[in-house]
Amino acid sequence: MSQGLPKPVLQLLSILAPAGVSLALWAAWLGWDQHLDVHPDGSTTGPYQAWQVIGLVLTLLVPVYWAASRRHFVGAVLGTTMGLTVAAGYDWSDDASGLFMVGVMLVMTGTLAMTVLVSTVIATVQPASRLSSARRRFGRGRT
Repeated sequence: MSQGLPKPVLQLLSILAPAGVSLALWAAWLGWDQHLDVHPDGSTTGPYQAWQVIGLVLTLLVPVYWAASRRHFVGAVLGTTMGLTVAAGYDWSDDASGLFMVGVMLVMTGTLAMTVLVSTVIATVQPASRLSSARRRFGRGRT
């Protein structure tokens, strides 16, 4: 008789899975673009374009939805926040001004706020009774 994973292991995996996916998505969308764009008037922008950040945000909805729809709210929020914060810190740590930590803290704060909001919306839209009936139908117990 299989009991599945112990609860502490499952809780840890529910945090590490979104964190790992967040790190990978940062690398895929933002990690390769490291150069500032210099415009004809001498001003610089970048290194990221708006489409890269929008793509990152939209693809992050998948792991957040996955975790939140399974009632792993801590994993959805902390995993995603931890993954993006670590990725930003590593990516920006070579900044000579030392101000990269301000950006990292803004990424952390923004990700934390938005994953709480998105997880709350998912929990509201997907009632627990519908989720538990689906689990009974497919032979899964509460996790």
